[in-house]
Amino acid sequence: MPKTPAKATRKAAPKAAAKSNNTRPKFDKVITDIVDYVCDYRITSKLALDTARSCMIDAIGCGLEALTFPACTKLMGPIVPGTIVPNGAKVPGTQFQLDPVQAAFNIGCMIRWLDFNDTWLAAEWGHPSDNMGGILAMADWISRNNVAAGKKPLPMKKVLEGMIKAHEIQGCIALENSFNKVGLDHVLLVKVASTAVVAEMLGLSRDEITNAVSLAWVDGQSLRTYRHTPNTGSRKSWAAGDATSRAVRLALMARTGEMGYPSALTAKTWGFYDVSFGGKPFKFQRPYGSYVMENVLFKISFPAEFHSQTAVEAAMTIHGLLKKAGKSTDDIKHITIRTHEACIRIIDKKGPLYNPADRDHCVQYMIAVPLLFGRLVATDYENDVAADPRIDALRARMDCVEDPQFTKDYHDPAKRSIASGLTVEFNDGSKLDEVVVEYPIGHKRRRKAGIPLLEKKFARNLARKFPAKQQNAILDVSLKQKELEAMPVNEYVDLYVI
Repeated sequence: MPKTPAKATRKAAPKAAAKSNNTRPKFDKVITDIVDYVCDYRITSKLALDTARSCMIDAIGCGLEALTFPACTKLMGPIVPGTIVPNGAKVPGTQFQLDPVQAAFNIGCMIRWLDFNDTWLAAEWGHPSDNMGGILAMADWISRNNVAAGKKPLPMKKVLEGMIKAHEIQGCIALENSFNKVGLDHVLLVKVASTAVVAEMLGLSRDEITNAVSLAWVDGQSLRTYRHTPNTGSRKSWAAGDATSRAVRLALMARTGEMGYPSALTAKTWGFYDVSFGGKPFKFQRPYGSYVMENVLFKISFPAEFHSQTAVEAAMTIHGLLKKAGKSTDDIKHITIRTHEACIRIIDKKGPLYNPADRDHCVQYMIAVPLLFGRLVATDYENDVAADPRIDALRARMDCVEDPQFTKDYHDPAKRSIASGLTVEFNDGSKLDEVVVEYPIGHKRRRKAGIPLLEKKFARNLARKFPAKQQNAILDVSLKQKELEAMPVNEYVDLYVI
């Protein structure tokens, strides 16, 4: 008997695909707020301008010290060896005269190489003077071409104002928005801030600057891979140079009429928020002004990742206490590092350290060296010092512990402390009283004591590259606010030519 055929199931008709709306929106408010700020805001804060001068000379000085390291200098110069660009931007401490894109990379790379320039700590951390690579290169290039055309060069005050605005854009976005927690590197903020500032410096229209800033957000952004174990490496030393040079490139493209992308951040599926920020919009704590420059942190005493600065300062104190107690590091059984969450997340590192970039992001290493030698300088991250077996032996006897109050104070806008406390226990059962440092010497709360030391640091770095007469000529104008602000950019940069 034949089987009864199964009852046919009726398939539902497919739903029509949703029609996409191709209406071009207005530019995202985050983008237009940046553009309005660089175009319209006038810097009136004397504190910001004074601090910008200190920031600039410190950043250049850090770059001059970096030029004593072959790992840095191998990346310097034009892409095609021997190229000299007529009226090009000059690179301080060298004989290079380059196109503004490559000059920005050179200057940005040397400033950041030793992790010794200024710092901003918030939900996202970073180094706002990284922007100076693009700002100084662009200002110098514009000035030299203006002079060649019989026009006035830009004054150095334009550089200082550009630094204040770049610091503010990078720092205000960083206050409430953590890019590291989604795996992105903070240099994307260097690219965005530098793009806006150098585009305005070029004299672009508001629409052209808006296009340029949108292009910076559309770019693929650097991953933090090279900053963290097990891949920590030297790219972290040139990543900011790459970012600020890319900003110059995008601004120059916008000058040709290259179009922008209005919803670069907010576009569904394809915008920055959905692709790279977990679908969340940015949050803002304050409007753009001059807050960041006024509160920036300087690295004055130690070329070390900033979250370690107070721990290193405490270790230097303990080095002296060990001598007074008649003890050495061999007598140490254990060291407890009481600190904040960001320090633990970024630089609490166990196991082998493979290169200088690995070592200057390990809090235990940066404590061990001053305990042993009473110092922490850039060469202490090199292989010959790291080969001392006592360093790793000390590292193995250290542990980090989070103090919730330290973490809270780290995020408190009224404090922004970077506190650490070290407790040393000895093999005989005795121990030293905990040494606590809340604010490093480069903090705003210690600015009065810090600025004279920063200027001495600058003078030391000048002495690495220049004869006495040239050092004095640079110092004579660099330490005088009014004279520096009025000086043509090209004439100031010429002071640094080898």
